[in-house]
Amino acid sequence: MKKPAVIVFDVNETLSDMSPMAQRFANVGAPEHMAKLWFAILLRDGFALTAAGDNGSFADIGAEVLRGMLTGMKLNRDTESAVDHIMTGFSSLSLHPDVVQGIQALHGAGYRLITLSNGSTQLAEKLFTTAGIRDKFEKLLSVEDAPTWKPGRTSYEYAATICGVNTAEMILTAVHPWDIHGAARAGLSTAWINREGAQYPQYFQAPDQTVAKLPDLLDALATEG
Repeated sequence: MKKPAVIVFDVNETLSDMSPMAQRFANVGAPEHMAKLWFAILLRDGFALTAAGDNGSFADIGAEVLRGMLTGMKLNRDTESAVDHIMTGFSSLSLHPDVVQGIQALHGAGYRLITLSNGSTQLAEKLFTTAGIRDKFEKLLSVEDAPTWKPGRTSYEYAATICGVNTAEMILTAVHPWDIHGAARAGLSTAWINREGAQYPQYFQAPDQTVAKLPDLLDALATEG
């Protein structure tokens, strides 16, 4: 594996801590465990649209999935108010504890840092500005401006084109194996952040690097030629 010029970060769950979204469900009278199911369905439907040749809006899909899940439930407010409360939770998320140190170290080592999210750039802007690391990122990219969602090949190629490099000069860093697989198929090298000691699915292409927390990535990359 050649040492990359550009590190591409996924945002949702990779950098942002989405665990508080469970409380948003509880706030409206829904079970907390619905948060993970909702996010999984949101991704599934976004991937389905991508497979069909469409490019849906993360926020629009997320809200519509919520309407379907919450309709008919005994909530403490009407469905639309519940949807709004949950969706606005994205704007108040914070970073995982290891992220600021990791980003500062990688930037300090001279790597170009960008994001490529299936979500919006506005949320990423707020997230990183609040944490004081917005200036460490060269670009914040969203698939809203690309031909497809990740893990579609053209989403990663879009990021490479914007950065003026080949996909082989980039490394995708993410917690999602499906993102790792898509990036690898598009020619990027890959790094999987495995904070919870999970098992990597055998049906996806294995990552080039696996680290338990983001600051470990700097040492992992330092061993590459």
